[in-house]
Amino acid sequence: MEQKKLPPVALGTWSWGIGAVGGDQVFGNHLGEAELKPVFDAAMEHGLNLWDSAVVYGMGASEDILGLFAKTCPREQVILSTKFTPQIAGDTADPVAEMCEGSLKRLGTNYIDIYWIHNPADVEKWTPYLVPLVKSGKVKQVGVSNHNLAQIQRTEEILSAEGVHISAIQNHYSLLYRSSEEAGIPDYCKAHDMTFFAYMVLEQGALSGKYDTKHPLPAGSQRAETYNPLLPKLEQLTAAMKQIGERHGASVPQVAIAWAIAKGTTPIIGVTKPAQVEDAAKAATLALTAEEVAQLERLAADSGVDTRDSWEALMV
Repeated sequence: MEQKKLPPVALGTWSWGIGAVGGDQVFGNHLGEAELKPVFDAAMEHGLNLWDSAVVYGMGASEDILGLFAKTCPREQVILSTKFTPQIAGDTADPVAEMCEGSLKRLGTNYIDIYWIHNPADVEKWTPYLVPLVKSGKVKQVGVSNHNLAQIQRTEEILSAEGVHISAIQNHYSLLYRSSEEAGIPDYCKAHDMTFFAYMVLEQGALSGKYDTKHPLPAGSQRAETYNPLLPKLEQLTAAMKQIGERHGASVPQVAIAWAIAKGTTPIIGVTKPAQVEDAAKAATLALTAEEVAQLERLAADSGVDTRDSWEALMV
């Protein structure tokens, strides 16, 4: 089967649905099918057809909703991406296949376009389980997320011995967190024909221009606890993003997304409103100058903000 062409921006569904590690707990949202179907439809109209999920996002809630929407389109027009998370693996003969089967059922499909190992909990243990999934056709491409360069290289060694290769890397990468770049991971991807997906490009809204000290993130959510204390340090950066956006007729989120694209990555943008889809679509056509990219990176560094979360190990 010929691999599908990837869009310039992927769309994330972490905030879809409610439940453990879901939209309500992490983001302070309570979103279901009625609110999210217009988001899905707008994205598909714009050709943004790559949807990224995980079992652990609401413990299946995100996949359930995405699966309902995906069924309304011809399967070949949708790119479905989801993950095996080692920390919730069952005690069975093949926990990866078991989790994958659950995802296939929730997504309403007989194959997953990109299947990820969510984190490097045990590269030697979990990586080999991907091979039979690829050879069976249930998984078309495999990727690894939150892995450092040595772990990526070791994963590729294990897979390539069986004729399977990593197609994609997915790491936290934003103006405020460029550890993957410092480790040379995007360069490695380019040299080995792997796509580098950047998640948390908007830092859960902190780089959206929507929030500041007078307008903090929703109280009671995990992202509010993480980012509200950082907002005073981000004011110069977000002000510059607004100025750059005004020069281009673009919004602050569009500038953040365009920066990630300019760096050679495919950003994964969480979407819960049609307007956020519009931002993603317009950002794909926004070309920042080298001077603007350098200015943003300088101000981000000057902020002194480090947004590495508790689940992340340093890339270098």
